[in-house]
Formats: sequence, C-alpha cells, structure tokens
Amino acid sequence: MNYKFSNSGTCSSAVEFEIDDGKIHGVRFTGGCNGNLKAIGKLVEGEDSRSVAKKLRGNTCGFRSTSCADQLAIAIEKALDKK
Repeated sequence: MNYKFSNSGTCSSAVEFEIDDGKIHGVRFTGGCNGNLKAIGKLVEGEDSRSVAKKLRGNTCGFRSTSCADQLAIAIEKALDKK
C-alpha cells in the first residue's frame, strides 16, 4: 500500500513510501538534503517497517527536535496504525 505524509519541522516537506508484507519500499522525500535522503531510502529498502520506525524514531537535526528520519518513523507508525 502507498502512503504519503506531510513532514513538520524539517527541510523536506513530505515523505512517500510503500509497505508490502510489513517491508518498506520506495522511500521518497520531497525537498530536503537530496543526497542524504536518497541514502536513507536505500538503507531502509526492504527492511521491516516496524524495525525501521524504531531505529529512526527520535533522531534530531541540529537544533530541531525532529529530523527527516524521525518524520519517516512517525509516518511509518501512522501508516501501520491505519492498517
């Protein structure tokens, strides 16, 4: 299933991804640090979505209380809650 969530408090404005059989695929961020966000997508590709959310949750960026990775974790948790 495909998901798209608006990010809050980050340079990227949104994140899109798919969850298929509990695995995360096709993570794509809109805006933000292009190279770093592509790397996050590659690192989590095919991984268990709950595990990814647990690893990335709480990651911060500079003085911000969140990060693009944290926003991905929040989005995954929301997607899993919808199922």
